[in-house]
Amino acid sequence: MIKAVSFDFYNTLVRFWPPLEEIQQAACHELGLTVREHDITRGYAVADVLFNRENEDRPISERSEEDRLEFFGRYEQLILETAGIPVSLDLAQRVWKMAMSVPKDFIPFNDAVPALVQLREAGYKVGVITNLRRDLDELCEKIGLAPYLDFMVGSEEVGKEKPHPPIFMAALNRVNAAPEEVVHVGDQVRSDVMGAQGVGMRAVLINRSGYGLDGVDCPTISSLSELGEVLEEMNQA
Repeated sequence: MIKAVSFDFYNTLVRFWPPLEEIQQAACHELGLTVREHDITRGYAVADVLFNRENEDRPISERSEEDRLEFFGRYEQLILETAGIPVSLDLAQRVWKMAMSVPKDFIPFNDAVPALVQLREAGYKVGVITNLRRDLDELCEKIGLAPYLDFMVGSEEVGKEKPHPPIFMAALNRVNAAPEEVVHVGDQVRSDVMGAQGVGMRAVLINRSGYGLDGVDCPTISSLSELGEVLEEMNQA
């Protein structure tokens, strides 16, 4: 039986506000580029795979300013290329710098709090496993998620990023559960699904954009409102 459910943070429980697609579209417009928001969404779906893969063993946040700019230039290039606008590395870096200069906050998705409430009422322990290097207690309190979470585990605390086992094992220790008794929900195939399955946990992929995540060996949902039914089916299997 499942005892606990862990969640990835960004793009699973929360998103940026203003939305990144709007910010990117405005930055592109300022530099003479025309792109549609839904094409940028597709671009992020592809580029975020690159981000998570590169972040595994050499966290982006720990790189030099020069190295981060080089990486995010390539990241931006991939976003725009996937959106149908090939650009030079120099122009991609200019778009990235402009987009990142816009102040933004995390806000929960509309389905996040209702899903967390439903899970806790059903008797599950609920928490977060994230590569985000922030004070998670402070952040979750600020955005209103703290009252609905039983545990939070971040890569800064553990010293390893997903998909490496230590971050998942730390969460298992927090809830005092066997791997098969915990389900991890996230939006990335490698860092969330394969990482969780690598330590024996079960996994659910959330694909909010509908792009680029076919053939995954686990249940897939498009909204957290679908999660309760998936857990029931897992418990009955």
